[in-house]
Amino acid sequence: MSGINDFVVKFATVNGSGSASANTIFAKSLFRMGIPVSPKNIFPSNIQGLPTWYEVRASGEGYLGRREGIDLFVAMNPQTYAQDVKEIVPGGYLLYDSTMARRFDRTDINILPVPIARMCAENWSDTRQRQLFKNIVYVGALTALLDMDMKVVEQVIADQLKGKAKLVDANLKALNLGREHALKSFPCPLSFHAKQSEVAKGKIMVNGNEAAGLGCVYAGATVCAWYPITPSTSLAEGFEKYFKRFRVRQDGRKLGAIVQAEDELASIGIVIGAAWNGARAFTATSGPGISLMGEFLGLAYFAEVPVVVFNVQRGGPSTGMPTRTQQSDVMSSAYASHGDKKHVLLFPRDPNECFEFAIDAFDLAERLQTPVLVLSDLDIGMNDWVTDAFKWDDARKHDRGKVLDAAGLQKIAEFAKNDPGKRWGRYKDVDGDAIPWRTLPGTHKDLGAFFTRGSSHDEYAVYTEDGRVNAANMQ
Repeated sequence: MSGINDFVVKFATVNGSGSASANTIFAKSLFRMGIPVSPKNIFPSNIQGLPTWYEVRASGEGYLGRREGIDLFVAMNPQTYAQDVKEIVPGGYLLYDSTMARRFDRTDINILPVPIARMCAENWSDTRQRQLFKNIVYVGALTALLDMDMKVVEQVIADQLKGKAKLVDANLKALNLGREHALKSFPCPLSFHAKQSEVAKGKIMVNGNEAAGLGCVYAGATVCAWYPITPSTSLAEGFEKYFKRFRVRQDGRKLGAIVQAEDELASIGIVIGAAWNGARAFTATSGPGISLMGEFLGLAYFAEVPVVVFNVQRGGPSTGMPTRTQQSDVMSSAYASHGDKKHVLLFPRDPNECFEFAIDAFDLAERLQTPVLVLSDLDIGMNDWVTDAFKWDDARKHDRGKVLDAAGLQKIAEFAKNDPGKRWGRYKDVDGDAIPWRTLPGTHKDLGAFFTRGSSHDEYAVYTEDGRVNAANMQ
């Protein structure tokens, strides 16, 4: 059995029952007690009705990986009882709703019966409230069993329901119902339980998608075009959340655009168009979206347009398992689209790097004038992680790469009067680093224009079918 600040609690519920909020309250409360936690939400791809699990590992040593064996199982879904009971370690505990008494085949575990449904029926007349508060009742029982700091738990509930005083009071009532029952019925605390700690002090609890969304704001992104797909949707939503906070002027003017497009092809098309115009633009998708975006990614690569794509990977191939994590898109992302090319890939290991790499991705894309793909996954993207606080240097400047202004174009034009070979070309490598100087629309009224095309072209962006010229341009 585990010990102080070293245990695993798993919840088995039904998707759409409101359990996610209660389970998050439990995990956040342990974290605010200074205990490193690693919550994992295991949910189905339907909206409501199928089994879902939420597993929380508390580790005073700071371990974040999942550990085999469950110390305390909160079993709220009779459909999965048989499966859930098998995961409990010998000597472990099973807490279940005993409104309808059950028998379990294990004799080497401790059963903690709590008549949750009956308690809720006795205290609330509204059917929906009865369902929702069942989740808070079992959290209340856990506060007693695990000796959790009630002040911390109450504050987490207040924060989660900020501005909803009546709901806060009702949730606290449900919390205390469960706590009082556990204190009266079971020896509390259990041999393994929580204790205030300093290990998580100075750290934050955040998921990778929200971290990446915030990173895009810090990177100066002004255009996000996306099409909803699990598990990347919350990245675009995270960007929108912080965009509204930091990128809207007092007069209400928005300093950018967020577009939910009709599909993945439209999304990447919008992003390429915005980036060609000089905006820092990105899209967020998953494996199936990368497959659909392939041809447009080839255009951005060949036309040297700096775009950023977040691929929050999930189980595949095809539709696969949309709500399970996988890291199987490395090859499809590296070589997305047909023809001879390789894309720049970044691989964040946690939400902290999701924040950092989101910023770096835009700098790299503009410096190299090419698509940059950030490959996260469902576990990093959608689950909360305990990580170091984000760092930002106010002295940092965005690297826009090699962009000519009007004065630079005018200067080149003066040189070219006596030597036409020195005239500007969109794909002309004048520095020997394989990165040409680009222009943005409207920079100069007469100079710097070029034809953007996906077909073969020379260093002046002029169409060609000369294989040698095309090969030189590709190099």
